[in-house]
Amino acid sequence: MSGDYKRRADPTCTGFEVVPCDVFVTEATFALPVFRHPADTHEIKKLLASLSLYPERAHVVGVYALGKCQRVIALLRGAGYDRPIFIHGALAGLCELYETFGVRLGPLLPATGATKEALKGQIVLAPPGAIQDRWARRLPEPVSALAAGWMGVRQRARQRGVELPLIISDHADWDELNRSLDDVGAPEVWVSHGREEALIHHAQQRGIRMRALSLVGFEEEDDA
Repeated sequence: MSGDYKRRADPTCTGFEVVPCDVFVTEATFALPVFRHPADTHEIKKLLASLSLYPERAHVVGVYALGKCQRVIALLRGAGYDRPIFIHGALAGLCELYETFGVRLGPLLPATGATKEALKGQIVLAPPGAIQDRWARRLPEPVSALAAGWMGVRQRARQRGVELPLIISDHADWDELNRSLDDVGAPEVWVSHGREEALIHHAQQRGIRMRALSLVGFEEEDDA
């Protein structure tokens, strides 16, 4: 795999495998040159630095139950964070499922029912909709964070009331999308959804046949 793929490889799942093909189908959620995501390890360092700076406050991080939650946990463990991580009840089932498949997540504790004193200085993971909900108000002076590619857009972070935006995306950014086109070498590419116009224009200039597909049911990453 290329260096870009390794830069943000998800430690909880099988990595992206390049397979040369005649037709390549891709999404284009972040297919604009402005979207160049930082390394996810850098974003985890931001979270841990904030935790050290505000030891009396809980840090509640919005994550999707499938994939993003387990990825953030694994990144924290990889950064040396071995303390228990508190999780919202909606995340517990899939974390347990990951464990049955051999993905070790370390000690996890239920956030619901824990006292404010117990949650001081702790990391709490919850669905994105819960970080500004009544559920989060019971946490001790919570620092609200959200792990999503859209957190690179300051207006999005402000709209969601996010104090600590974490740019951790499950989608390829502009450079990774174009690297993928180079790696697979497909003479024809179908783009399923997202910012397809820019990617199509850029690829067509390189002699690649492009086709935009209109698929129903796809929504933006942090609004699904």
